[in-house]
Amino acid sequence: MKWTDVYEIAISLADRYPNADPQFVNFVELHEWICGLADFSDDPARGGEKVLEAIQAAWIDEIID
Repeated sequence: MKWTDVYEIAISLADRYPNADPQFVNFVELHEWICGLADFSDDPARGGEKVLEAIQAAWIDEIID
């Protein structure tokens, strides 16, 4: 997965951290969790605030559905 795979990352986070409330995960922790996903293989430096916001929003949508 790359940073552009927002929805795939959100699904993976929901699966890996089922008890986490994405609304309350700070961006530093979110960045670490994403970089720690087994299928993630992108440059960690490219994970800026905008992409983290998009992933967080997609994760929230994923757990609401």
